Amino acid sequence: MSDKTREKAVGYVRVSGKGQVNGTGPDRQEEVIRAHAERSGLAVAKVYRETYTGTETQRPAFTAMLRDLLSNGCRTIIVESLDRFARDLGVQLQLTALLAARGLTLVSASTGQDVTAAMQADPMMKAMIQIQGVFAELDKSLTVAKLKKARQLKRRRAGRCEGRKPFGSRQGEAETLTRMRELNDGRTAYAIAAQLNNEGRPSRSGRSWTTTSVRRILIRLDADSERL
Repeated sequence: MSDKTREKAVGYVRVSGKGQVNGTGPDRQEEVIRAHAERSGLAVAKVYRETYTGTETQRPAFTAMLRDLLSNGCRTIIVESLDRFARDLGVQLQLTALLAARGLTLVSASTGQDVTAAMQADPMMKAMIQIQGVFAELDKSLTVAKLKKARQLKRRRAGRCEGRKPFGSRQGEAETLTRMRELNDGRTAYAIAAQLNNEGRPSRSGRSWTTTSVRRILIRLDADSERL
């Protein structure tokens, strides 16, 4: 049977961070979706890819997909699994209810399940789907807790974990930072800033040193000294 005579469906691929876009996640999901469509006699007209957190209901690609489906007559959406659709149970239920209300069908390729029909018709199946969502949400919570713990440990060891790198860490800044330490001999931040400017030592922005910028760095240096 050719694609022209098959019922049309679309695929929905979601990864939760930009770091996953170039990995195997999206491609693997699309392979599973297309394999299920082939087994079910469906033709995948388009695959929508989303780089968005699973806990948000407002998703650009998802919104575009709904807009297209409501105008082109296609009514079936295939996802690899429910946790790829949304890992948060509440979001799963919201989005599935939204699809059902618009006459759209959501299919999980990993189970072959018509999720929207199951939730509407079978109380036991609805409960099983909700249980799947609970475990996906639990997995998300455990992952978040694990990452948080790792960040806290790194912060305790190094004093920093993420964010903008402090002055002195980039090329050409170490000498100025050393000079700032030398000048920090009881002088005010205003006096240090003035001396750095007189010596022609540039700040990171390339502008003149200010009392505020010098004071911020001195506070960090004092904090670093206390940790040593």
